[in-house]
Amino acid sequence: MEHGGDLTLAMERFGGMREDWLDLSAGINPYSYPLPQTISSGAWTALPEKASEERLIAAARQAYMVPEHLGLVAAPGTQILLSLLPLTLPDGPVALVSPTYSSHKAVWTRENRSPVEISSIHAVPANAKIAVLVNPNNPDGRLVDVRSLLDIARTLTERGGYLVIDEAFADVVPGGSILPHLGDENILVLRSFGKFFGLAGLRLGFLGGNKAITGKVAERLESWCLSGPALEIGAAALRDDTFRQNMTRRLADEMADLTLSLSEAGLSVFGGTTLFALAGLRDAKALHEALARRHIWTRVFDYAPTWIRFGLPGGPANLVRLSQALADAQKDL
Repeated sequence: MEHGGDLTLAMERFGGMREDWLDLSAGINPYSYPLPQTISSGAWTALPEKASEERLIAAARQAYMVPEHLGLVAAPGTQILLSLLPLTLPDGPVALVSPTYSSHKAVWTRENRSPVEISSIHAVPANAKIAVLVNPNNPDGRLVDVRSLLDIARTLTERGGYLVIDEAFADVVPGGSILPHLGDENILVLRSFGKFFGLAGLRLGFLGGNKAITGKVAERLESWCLSGPALEIGAAALRDDTFRQNMTRRLADEMADLTLSLSEAGLSVFGGTTLFALAGLRDAKALHEALARRHIWTRVFDYAPTWIRFGLPGGPANLVRLSQALADAQKDL
């Protein structure tokens, strides 16, 4: 499956070295959390300890405001967690709010549980046992309010089903997470660490919800699924409220600058979050390739030929580079 954030194809087709490229294809914070100057030697040389995992879980529970009655499990990235859900959730029809992050459809289809794609979470079929929603959605940033989700989840709970919510980008939407509001509804919530903290290579993610399900997922992950450095860095970052607050404001400011720049270049920005902007124009693929010839990599979508997504450039110099490339690309088009 195709995702953003991998320049291999870009370099094969358009040349250049990795350092020549401005990669805007993934919605990852360009301002990564500063790595601790010292990571304990034991994090590298010894098997990860249970106490270190417990510290990480405690930090994540506080940062994400996860109620104590819910389970919370950590894994090397949410990609692994979402692939385990079809193996642990009840049998029955699956509904997926689409278009969205492609892996959700892929993992259910792989287990012969091909989901029915629906345009809105409010259109869950009466026979659906599982409903899957990315909130805010990727790539358009659409956000469903907490109260509506709780109502839908209660309906699914009554039929023995579950609502799965992928909150990969919820860090940049204050008050947008459903986790603090969960009671006994059958809701499972995925949280990504790497996107907001800009440490995607660390591979860290979380699943919160019903303890019966999070426990089954934890069993499938087996022992030592997280590295010692991931446990230490993750715990430190999640406890750093100052970084989270300052970064939330900074990302909002820089997205405002990016949106203005795209608009001045004639693109219509109609969706996104403060980590990515979704814009439209008649031939998005042509612009995508024109920018690629200038070593700027964006994201386009086969199912929507007028859509093009831009991650944050990361600073004034990169924004100027993008703006100039957009102006030059117009000549190609």
